Amino acid sequence: MNSHNAIKLTQEWLSTIVIGLQLCPFAKKPFNQQTIRYVASSAQSDEERIDELTKECRLLDENTKVETSLIIYPNGLDNFFDYSQLIDWANAHLKKQGWQGIYQIATFHPSYTFANTHSDARENLTNRAPYPILHLLREDDLQEAIDQFPDTQTIPDKNIATMNNLTEQDVKQLFYYLLKDKD
Repeated sequence: MNSHNAIKLTQEWLSTIVIGLQLCPFAKKPFNQQTIRYVASSAQSDEERIDELTKECRLLDENTKVETSLIIYPNGLDNFFDYSQLIDWANAHLKKQGWQGIYQIATFHPSYTFANTHSDARENLTNRAPYPILHLLREDDLQEAIDQFPDTQTIPDKNIATMNNLTEQDVKQLFYYLLKDKD
């Protein structure tokens, strides 16, 4: 997979799905201001992926002009269980390195399935991206955005309603990347 294509498709997903469907009220500003860093990972092992996460945390530590990082995995981590294992390891790593409370990881995957939902449930679409992604956020920036947005607790229910109100044609058109090869 070409890293440029992976980044381009991820940017399209952010624009069309996350921002276009208003799934995340906090995404539009950094997207428009181009303060999102996109990293198409070539890591082949979880150890390499954790090393990459460390590098991104250090980069965010040193560069406040970058608001958030998306580590995109265009090759590997196709299995959602394997990806879930990486999430657990990544969160433990943040804690071990003293980054818990400084950074938070949001998670997206083409096969994302929330606990206690059927894999075909529409609500899973809210976290289904073209590729497995670890979205590294600064907690201070996130808290500032939350403080400016009323009723953040309504976001998940609103997003589920948005997905449930899509027609089958809408789903096929918007989530086409789940239906075909992305090369």
